[in-house]
Amino acid sequence: MAQLLTQTEIQEKVSGLSGWTVEGSKLKTTRTFKDFIQAIEFVNKLVEPSESAGHHPDIEISYNKVKIQLTTHDSGGLTPKDFHLAEVISQIN
Repeated sequence: MAQLLTQTEIQEKVSGLSGWTVEGSKLKTTRTFKDFIQAIEFVNKLVEPSESAGHHPDIEISYNKVKIQLTTHDSGGLTPKDFHLAEVISQIN
């Protein structure tokens, strides 16, 4: 099980991520695309890095918007795994 981050560590890490916020025990972002097809193409690009990391985001799709939430469920909050995957996701267009 991954070690939970302290509130100080969480604030330090989220400050380095553009477009991400922390709400409770979740790291969140919303990406907006031209249309539904581009939104789905983006979600498909999340599969390989999520599988490689063994860490899977919660994803909500609403037409051209993709909401992503990260938390380490088995640890009960935010861990380095969440921030690592957020960094990877931030690089995907």
